[in-house]
Amino acid sequence: MEKKYNPKALEPRWQDLWERSGLFKADKDPQKEKYYLLEMFPYPSGNIHMGHVRNYTIGDVVARYKRMRGFNVLHPMGWDAFGMPAENAAIAHNSHPATWTYQNIDNMRTQLKRIGFSYDWERELATCRPEYYRWEQWLFLKMYEKGLAYRKESFVNWCEPCQTVLANEQVEAGMCWRCGKPVRQKNLSQWFFKITDYAEDLLVYSDQLPGWPDKVTTMQKNWIGKSVGAEIVFAIEDAAGGRQEAISVFTTRQDTVFGATFMCLAPEHPLVLALSKGTGEEARVRAFVERMSMQDRSAKTVENFEKEGVFIGANCINPLSGRKIPIYTANFALMEYGTGAVMCVPAHDQRDFDFARKYGLDITVVVAPDGQDLDGATMTAAYTGPGSMVNSGDFNGIANTRALETIADYLEANHMGKRTVSYRLRDWGISRQRYWGAPIPMVHCKTCGIVPVEVSNLPIILPEDVNLLTGGQSPLPELDSFVRTACPRCGDPEARRETDTMDTFVESSWYFERYCSPHYHEGMFEKEAVDYWMPVDQYIGGVEHAILHLLYSRFYTRVLYDMGLVTYKEPFTCLLTQGMVCKETAVCPEHGFLLPEEVAHGDNGEDVCIQCEKTVTIGRVEKMSKSKKNVIDPNILLNKYGADTTRLFCLFAAPPERDLEWSEQGVEGGFRFLNRVWRFAAKHMTTIKDATPYTGRLDHLSGDVKDLYRKTHETIQRVTRDIEDRFHFNTAISAVMELVNTLYSADRASSTPEWPGVARFAIESAVVLLAPIVPHFSEEIWSEMGHVESVLLTPWPEYREDALAKDDLIIVVQVNGKVRSRFTIASDAADQTIKDKALSDERALKFVKDKPIRKVIVVKKKLVNIVV
Repeated sequence: MEKKYNPKALEPRWQDLWERSGLFKADKDPQKEKYYLLEMFPYPSGNIHMGHVRNYTIGDVVARYKRMRGFNVLHPMGWDAFGMPAENAAIAHNSHPATWTYQNIDNMRTQLKRIGFSYDWERELATCRPEYYRWEQWLFLKMYEKGLAYRKESFVNWCEPCQTVLANEQVEAGMCWRCGKPVRQKNLSQWFFKITDYAEDLLVYSDQLPGWPDKVTTMQKNWIGKSVGAEIVFAIEDAAGGRQEAISVFTTRQDTVFGATFMCLAPEHPLVLALSKGTGEEARVRAFVERMSMQDRSAKTVENFEKEGVFIGANCINPLSGRKIPIYTANFALMEYGTGAVMCVPAHDQRDFDFARKYGLDITVVVAPDGQDLDGATMTAAYTGPGSMVNSGDFNGIANTRALETIADYLEANHMGKRTVSYRLRDWGISRQRYWGAPIPMVHCKTCGIVPVEVSNLPIILPEDVNLLTGGQSPLPELDSFVRTACPRCGDPEARRETDTMDTFVESSWYFERYCSPHYHEGMFEKEAVDYWMPVDQYIGGVEHAILHLLYSRFYTRVLYDMGLVTYKEPFTCLLTQGMVCKETAVCPEHGFLLPEEVAHGDNGEDVCIQCEKTVTIGRVEKMSKSKKNVIDPNILLNKYGADTTRLFCLFAAPPERDLEWSEQGVEGGFRFLNRVWRFAAKHMTTIKDATPYTGRLDHLSGDVKDLYRKTHETIQRVTRDIEDRFHFNTAISAVMELVNTLYSADRASSTPEWPGVARFAIESAVVLLAPIVPHFSEEIWSEMGHVESVLLTPWPEYREDALAKDDLIIVVQVNGKVRSRFTIASDAADQTIKDKALSDERALKFVKDKPIRKVIVVKKKLVNIVV
């Protein structure tokens, strides 16, 4: 065995052997229990970052551990390859999205293999390949048949100079991230998936995911946002042209309808411009609507806005009070919640109260706390507590909580409204006016309207031999070879293909099923394979995907379930959301944020910029990001320390669910530990290589050898529990470090006859326990010990209960500092147990006699001093 640990030499050798032997290849085996381990697949950005390394290392340890526990493990990898990031990067690098994507996939695959992850690369997939997206086109057609895919007008973020739709994340302070010009809300025809049909089921099952973190299920439930209340109809006064128009509102406070003194509509509500037309308010309303269209009006940002609005020149009738109330359009009313109309009750809602005070609107109290009178004219804040109904006609005097039901009854009986449930969740808009995405398989015909393509014509292939237009616009609408087609229904040759592409979240909503049979050509997946492997047993990824990706995947799985394609509703049994990798920032007054390698230690001990030698300000520790340059290139670690040390640091520095703070000292400490294990194995390899591992009884050993044998079994127990129960790899590694310390301490017993067998057992156990964590390192030592098969094929070690037994302790009993007795007790006895036994010791009590005991001092594992 080489005396020096050399990861550069041994790691590529083991990676090559694993690949040639097909060690990680997964096949269905009904005789074995399956375990499907999956990390969220990456977008091929070009290079892996430390977040990738940590995420995939966590998953790899679990996959290797489960394999050693006897499970049939599926551990695949692929690429979330469509979407805007590829377009943006291609523009920045003057490349084509396809060229950029495929080059990055090749590069990142090489990097992942270099870290030694145990992926079944034969199952690799890329979502930008036609053989993948043809099946989501197929499912789109099936969903269209069932009314789950439909087209309607919707407001989107629109950049006029770029002539494109932007995701919310691409709108920065109301400006386009690319050109810096204002972004506005524009009404466009969009394709949607009807996820709202599954809102209740998704909500109910959120409480049936015991393997998910509570914070994630809570986020999903809040996003679905179930509200129970009533829909109430407010007739519009003197509807123009005799139209019988009305405004429907949703409220959870139907007990306060009598207190509704004005109505607010979202600026996008179709009645805003329609009702203001021809009134003296029309110009003001149009100006307000235009201004609102230039603002980010998501639910999150609206909360921080100063509330404002304008009267639209029309009134509606409160159905219970009969009162005429003005209609406003306001910035806090959102089309995405309820009906886009808000029944405003300023006496009992603080937002409405502030708005009413600002615009001089009436405030009518309808719920009064018991024993108190409230006056809307003098109130300084809304009253939102319970009370009795007032100013509410026949409902006066009853408790407002009871009025929720009685008023709902009245509304339904008089056809003024109905009980209903509203969800914050809105249907999933999947249209993207972008190029790099899966084409939507629909055709627009002047005669037949919108027509689905024939299944036999799938896939509708995205042409990869065209360039993006100026500003990154999609070339598809201008590409005759793509757009022009015959109508599938009437044959009209002038029909046009849909040029929107699908949201990339569609691809990531079913890739885990495709992994089960990635080369299957007769459908989305082979049913037998999915029946065997799914659902995913352990899913690992960032908490930033807690809502959209995970919710869409749950919805998509339900669609497959309802179509009889799968037998389960939930795709992921257990979920682990790992923490972020963090590092402090470094800022130069002249050059801004600096990379770690751009900072040097100056002569005076301060950190300085290597470009200008000015003092650098070290900022707070925060998530690694390219923009702030507080990133560590994994290649630097791999080149200097090797894959196993990099893996070890990612696992030892923090539990997986916690943020990991970067530490150069931590990496070096991991490297020193591996070298320490290596040196011990190399030193004793000649002695232990031909020895038979000792597996006998603990009481047949003595001294240091006995302690080592016991410590080995303790370590097996601790590591197994830490990985199996909690994924706390940091404490598992710490346990092995303690075992290695014991090995070094027991080295002085190396001349005893029991030493070779016990030492071999201890070293083998340490190597096997480390095998999922530092696989190359473990394989090398395992091989040097004479084993032919991979350590991964070795069963996980079992500990012996009898080998955990502690030796009894001899406790000295003192009275006033003088030794008066001794007794033996179990080594794990608690202080109180030791104290009680000392106080009942007959020999010691002879010296206590009838004197009062002032105190008892227990020095655990040593002595008890009774002070009288």
